[in-house]
Amino acid sequence: MTNNPPKWLYNDHQQVGTDYTDIAHVEAYDQQMAQLRDIEQEIENLIHCLDLKPDHSILEFGTGTGEFAIEAAKHCAVVHALDVSPTMLGYARQKAEQQGMTNIQFHHAGFLTHEHQGKPLDAVVSQLALHHLPDFWKMVALQRIFEMLIDGGKFYLMDTVYSFKPEDHESFFNNWLDTIKETAGEDIAQDTEIAIREEFTTIDWIMEELLSKAGFQIEKAEYPTECLAVYVCIKPAH
Repeated sequence: MTNNPPKWLYNDHQQVGTDYTDIAHVEAYDQQMAQLRDIEQEIENLIHCLDLKPDHSILEFGTGTGEFAIEAAKHCAVVHALDVSPTMLGYARQKAEQQGMTNIQFHHAGFLTHEHQGKPLDAVVSQLALHHLPDFWKMVALQRIFEMLIDGGKFYLMDTVYSFKPEDHESFFNNWLDTIKETAGEDIAQDTEIAIREEFTTIDWIMEELLSKAGFQIEKAEYPTECLAVYVCIKPAH
């Protein structure tokens, strides 16, 4: 599929939202995320959640600047780090090389185009990336992830998911953007505005149904805010 995709296939390499082919945006990404999230604590919690072992192989969709992939590589045999932005991948690869990490394989690929080679994976991770796909293609992506995993393998998904009442969307979005302006600045607020308008964030009950229909057992579903969700899923043994 990756060499000659059919013309009807959704282009999972197309730019949606903030332009991360722009090196200026990529270079600012880590600093911007640090203003919104406790990245170090998130990574520590995620590695603990996945219970990584030295012989494990894992894959991350939307690796971004490689923060998780680099840390995870210290705990397992191999990390496949994917992103649709060549600029992001180059930046992440440079960071990994500077830290002497040799067990990360970088792939220019997305949810719909990556063809995993080798033994099934012990875990797959996606953070703030799946919302770049419309819901139908989310379902296709989740089914593909399911097939990549070993029986009992874990899928960790953190993404923008709306859990507020749709009729409250105007007040929610306005309050959310005002809060971001105060805590992280005008530039990040503008990026969030683009994401609200142009990306494909879905609703909580739809996301849970998609995961279940793809075959996953949802071990944990948390909604730390009304625009963010964390799911820990298991591929049941046959």
